[in-house]
Amino acid sequence: MSSLTFASAYQLARMIRDREVSAVEVTDAYLTQIAKYNSKLNAICILDEDNARTRAKLADEALARGENWGALHGVPITIKDIFETAGLRTTAGYIPLKEYIPQQDATVVARLRAAGAVILGKTNMAELAGDYQSTNSLFPRVNNPWNLDYTPGGSSGGSAAAVAAGLSPLDLGNDFGGSVRQPAHFCGVYGLKPTDRRISTAGQIPEVPGMPVCIRQMMTVGCFARSLEDIQLCFSLIAGADIRRPDVPPIDFDTPSGKSLQALKIAWIDEWAEVPVASEIRVAMAAIAQSLSQAGAQIERWLTKDFDFSKIFNLYGRMAAYLNVYAEPQDRYNMRRSLELLFRTATQGDKKLRKMGNFTSFLPELLNPSLKGYFEALTERDRFTAYIDEALEPWDVWLWPVAATPAFTHRPAWSAVDIDGRRYPHAVANGAYTMPFNLSGHPAVVIPIGQTQNGLPMGMQIVGKRWREMELFAIAQEINKVVGNFQYPPGY
Repeated sequence: MSSLTFASAYQLARMIRDREVSAVEVTDAYLTQIAKYNSKLNAICILDEDNARTRAKLADEALARGENWGALHGVPITIKDIFETAGLRTTAGYIPLKEYIPQQDATVVARLRAAGAVILGKTNMAELAGDYQSTNSLFPRVNNPWNLDYTPGGSSGGSAAAVAAGLSPLDLGNDFGGSVRQPAHFCGVYGLKPTDRRISTAGQIPEVPGMPVCIRQMMTVGCFARSLEDIQLCFSLIAGADIRRPDVPPIDFDTPSGKSLQALKIAWIDEWAEVPVASEIRVAMAAIAQSLSQAGAQIERWLTKDFDFSKIFNLYGRMAAYLNVYAEPQDRYNMRRSLELLFRTATQGDKKLRKMGNFTSFLPELLNPSLKGYFEALTERDRFTAYIDEALEPWDVWLWPVAATPAFTHRPAWSAVDIDGRRYPHAVANGAYTMPFNLSGHPAVVIPIGQTQNGLPMGMQIVGKRWREMELFAIAQEINKVVGNFQYPPGY
């Protein structure tokens, strides 16, 4: 293990600023780590080695002149291949985009560059961000650094694997149904899904270039890191209003209340009755509740009444169908691929669970969408958001599992997952505990909480109030002191 490649981004920034190490040395350390391990992980799909070294050299020269570019001056990072990067290929793992070179950065990429970041390259992902694994038709599948036979999750699996294995200290991802939170859980790193419309999605795929901007709800931009400090730093740099996305409001950062752990009122659940989680996750959640209670927190097992998974999943599916129907490419290749995935979803897994989480039930919205139907779904979503706002009011945060399963072995896209002897439909196993907060728009931070008996990481969601990310980070720090458990994978 290199001390540089497993240092936090904020620590690297301080070391570079204080001349303890040069930006070139840090960049070289990460490029060496990538050269050594990426061939078996496939986490980074597009490497920009020459430009990264040039940018690092310029960063050192700027410091020598007394110039500081910002909070990430000279710090190397990676970017999920779903975000446009000016002059650097952006493919989203989609064959028709294999040679696409954007002329402009995505807003979040531009903001990190402006803060002084050095972009090493792009991280691998699920094709068009459409799976809870990270496979596509352009690049080799991404493998989990804890066990190469297992998936790192998706769609941001390359991002989480790169951060976990020390190939990058910080990476951008996006989350429409768990695409940041599930890979963070599978790879044992920290992850953030912010409040809906907190961070601009301009320059993100989907939509593919030339398509109208359709995905205006539930899609968020987040990040991965090996510390909560880096998550908060990244959020502070990329959040905020954007002229390219007028629907992102100019809301100031909130001021944390400063509550101690003993003053916090924490709700938690280990599972819904309708969607049981793996026994090891359930045991870990119960142990966390006990540890926090012993540390003096006011913690109570709680699930708001009328929290009906079937209704929530149905509304999420209708919204997703309306948002994607015009965003998805209509070429023959993508249509065939989409039908194959829908067929697996409809035919694999326990019949009862399949009935709850069957995306084929939303075919009317996909095949014959109506403006009235879209507005009806939006109205129902508004009610659900208000309902969760009200239900969360007495609590500071709500602790949840991230998924019903830890990482599982590689398999064809959207195939069923075995959990404690029961076969779960793919979307239910991976999305049941994340989709509700895409639907409601509430922020969530994932922290690592330990490993399973066979050495795979587990994470936990800490769900907060909308527009209160700084309070969420402060509370997450207090909880992390008691139960957080980041470890780097053995052998890296």
